[in-house]
Amino acid sequence: MSKSELIYGMHAVDALLEKQPERVIEIYALKGRDDERLNTLLAKAREWGVSVQLMLRKSMDEKSEGEQHQGIIARVKAVKILTDNDLDPILDNLDKPPFLLILDGITDPHNLGACLRSADAAGVDAVIIPKDNSVSLTPVVRKVACGAAESVPLIHVTNLARTMRALQEKGVWIYGTAGEATQNIYDCKLSGAMALAMGAEDKGLRRLTREHCDELIKLPMAGAVSSLNVSVATGICLFEVVRQRR
Repeated sequence: MSKSELIYGMHAVDALLEKQPERVIEIYALKGRDDERLNTLLAKAREWGVSVQLMLRKSMDEKSEGEQHQGIIARVKAVKILTDNDLDPILDNLDKPPFLLILDGITDPHNLGACLRSADAAGVDAVIIPKDNSVSLTPVVRKVACGAAESVPLIHVTNLARTMRALQEKGVWIYGTAGEATQNIYDCKLSGAMALAMGAEDKGLRRLTREHCDELIKLPMAGAVSSLNVSVATGICLFEVVRQRR
């Protein structure tokens, strides 16, 4: 029997039905809820031959382990986790200089989901995370990502420093964000083949990751706050790259 996983939330389930409907095994919907958005989703699922089970809120809450499910949960076929071996084919198939995001040690699923959402909006070609000391693609990550988890490749690598060296050998310039950096992001030329490396919520980039960056940059901070949440900082940095590339 193939492995399955749960995905919940309107955006996440809708994105799956749009892009990978063949993965959906069945859908659980909140009994007694009658709104246009949910009914449209259920109609779309039935068009694909997906069975829909109506459930009481208590059962839905237990399935989502207390997370907000918005009245819909999908049981889907689990997909293969992308690893080091999947990165080269992605890069080789690009018809433009690669634009990558490296997330070093992000352990909060809400932050990873928000970073994936920003990466999708900014046109990032792949997001790279270490296999250890990092949250993976959990149902919470998928829900917060609002469908981005189905469109942006998330690569789990065994050795992040080694992956960074391999990228540099391919001509990818790696910018790392660090509070002690002297270079302001708005003074950098962020074009060509590049990767942006963002650090963990509390500690920033690990020493080895920082040492493997070609250049360290920072966001200017004018107020009393010394740093931003990693997902907020990631969004700002990614869209400065987008602005410059345009």
